[in-house]
Amino acid sequence: MEIVILFVALGVMLVLGAPVAVALAGSALLYILTSSPVPPLIVAHRMINGVDSFPLLAVPFFILAGNLMNTAGITERIFKFALAVVGWLRGGLGHVNVGASVIFAGMSGAAVADAGGLGAIEIKAMRDAGYDDEFSVGITAASSTIGPIIPPSLPMVIYGVVAGVSIGQLFAAGFIPGLIMAVSLMMLVAFIAWRRNYPRDQAFQLSVLWYSFHKAFLSLLTPVIIVGGILTGAFTPTEAAVAACAYALFLGLFVYRTLTLRRFLRVSFDTIETTAVVLMVVGAAAIFAWVLTANRVPELMAGMLLSASDRPWVILLLINLILLIVGMFMETVAAITITVPVLLPVALELGIDPVHFGVILVLNLMIGLLTPPVGMVLYVLARVANIRFERAVVGTAPFIVPLAAVLMLITFVPAVTMWLPTLIYR
Repeated sequence: MEIVILFVALGVMLVLGAPVAVALAGSALLYILTSSPVPPLIVAHRMINGVDSFPLLAVPFFILAGNLMNTAGITERIFKFALAVVGWLRGGLGHVNVGASVIFAGMSGAAVADAGGLGAIEIKAMRDAGYDDEFSVGITAASSTIGPIIPPSLPMVIYGVVAGVSIGQLFAAGFIPGLIMAVSLMMLVAFIAWRRNYPRDQAFQLSVLWYSFHKAFLSLLTPVIIVGGILTGAFTPTEAAVAACAYALFLGLFVYRTLTLRRFLRVSFDTIETTAVVLMVVGAAAIFAWVLTANRVPELMAGMLLSASDRPWVILLLINLILLIVGMFMETVAAITITVPVLLPVALELGIDPVHFGVILVLNLMIGLLTPPVGMVLYVLARVANIRFERAVVGTAPFIVPLAAVLMLITFVPAVTMWLPTLIYR
């Protein structure tokens, strides 16, 4: 029963507003001091081991690549190209929002980067065109969750490290579900646009499409280089992240000439700050997960779930429910590093491929970014749009429905997720 100290301490620290990394490492240290013969120095060793991983090198480089693309004006060119492609549909800017997120997903791999970078451009354009703020923020928030599903994906890098799964296979597994998410969101946009009689934002013109494609061509090559390089085996995910940074620097410094030394320094400091936060959480979660494993909590949890029903689909629903609740209250990286040691053994017992389970887990946690009380994407977009957080929640709620439908599809139809990695890697 000493393990109760761990969870009580974690809950108290989070309620008191302690940073997630401090709460995770602090609760683990308190447990070791009060209930374990293990020396406290093990906390430092386990935290260092948690971040001592070659695949984790991809994290700062993908963060830097996303920041460089936002600063160098690449996201704005992508938005204008998406506007020329689908802006002629009724409710066109809603469709543009989704299309731009799909393209940007192949560059940054982070929902918050998508929301913060494209979101500012998209919400301003939709507001100027007369769309209400709730709809604008809602579709921007929902479409940003595509970023961590379509490769590259920072959460999948973290999952791959924790679960010991091929990151290349995880990236391949997320490609088709990400496109299905985009189609489902566009279908809801079309329905809302029909119900509210939203206008067509611009007439389709081949000359405008060609001009915007010409202006954005080099930017559009970025996801081709990253995703193509990973799927063909030319790059490892870490090497692809470095290549993305190098290409973004090339475009910003020499082609578009929008990246000044002052901007580059600001981007670098932002990247260092974000990376430090992510790796602190990973390290703290590593010691927390070690304490759970040492006390056989994953085995106990697996036994409880497997004894709840003899029907696999019921257990899968329970796992999804657990992940959705965790995603509502916990930051994505911490949630991955804590839940994987507990829930992955259950998934393996059910015969679920760990690659398939990784996509299920990440999509659950992305939906959690759209729900209070944490809802990081909602906080970002509420600040970008300068509206109350409650209005952002109301506007986003309808768009959770198609995302939940896609979650059920990939949960119970494994071929949707596993077809591409099986074709490429197996």
